[in-house]
Parts: sequence; C-alpha cells; structure tokens
Amino acid sequence: MPSDQQGEHSDQPVDELDAKLLLLLTDEPRLGVLECSRRLGVARGTVQARLDRLTDRGVLTGFPPALDLGAMGYGLTAFATVEIAQGRRAEVCEGLAAISEVCEVHATTGQGDLFVRMVARSNADLQRVVDHIVDVPHVRRLSTSIALSTPVPPRVRPLLERVKGRPPK
Repeated sequence: MPSDQQGEHSDQPVDELDAKLLLLLTDEPRLGVLECSRRLGVARGTVQARLDRLTDRGVLTGFPPALDLGAMGYGLTAFATVEIAQGRRAEVCEGLAAISEVCEVHATTGQGDLFVRMVARSNADLQRVVDHIVDVPHVRRLSTSIALSTPVPPRVRPLLERVKGRPPK
C-alpha cells in the first residue's frame, strides 16, 4: 500500500483473532493457511477470509523475507533529512526510488521535507549514494546521519500484542 494511504482504514481496527494470526505469521511467515487454522483453532476458511480482508484493507501488504543487509554487504545505514523544491515531492520521490540503496522515504513535517533511510557498503560508498541523492532534480539540501547501531529494530509485535484480550468485533 502506498505510504500516502497510511491511516486511511483506521476506523476498522484489528481484532484479537486478526492480531493472533498476524503474530503467528510474523513469527513464521512461511506457514500455510491450513497450519494457521490448526494453530489458531479456527476453520481454514476463517483464516483465508481474515487474510483476504487484511490484505484488502492494506493491513497485510505481503510476505517478504527478513534480510540482514549487513550480511549482504551493506553494513552502513544512514538517515537523511532532505529539503526539496516545494510542489515537487512526487518527482523527487520517483528519483529517490531509482537509487537502489534508498530503502525508505517518508514525507515529514518540520525542518526537512523527506526523511530517507539508505544503506551503503562503506563511508566512501555512502558518499556515492549521497551524491546520487543530491543529483536528483529538485533536491535542495541534504543532512545525513550515520546509524551506529539499532537498539530497537523495526517492529509491530507490541502493537499486535496490545490487541490481545480485546473482544473481537
């Protein structure tokens, strides 16, 4: 689901069964529908209907494998605040999406217009990536910070666990 649509379906919360199903798939993304139904104690059709509904609502966006970018040779993670020419966000985001080392781009409020997560193989490689970003038309200014560690990795588990115990709707 494109990031511009985040929050669009917030009027339909995830219920307890949805949360249990999503936690199960978070822990073991290769589980099949039949095994999920067995572990959750519900019919296979119920699991399939829930998965379809979660997908249609944009809650469940896919089953990508978890990758260690460091093990792939991209041991350096950096973040950049990017200031752009006003009214050019779509064009700049298209240019950033063409740079393979750009992993995420978020439109933000505050001092910068975009917040970018990128990876590189080394400091010299980071300079190359930064140069590519600066070369994107309508990028005005870039401020970069290198991540030293990731004490709290990306996660959704606490949000799903919070739903447990709430009666299904």
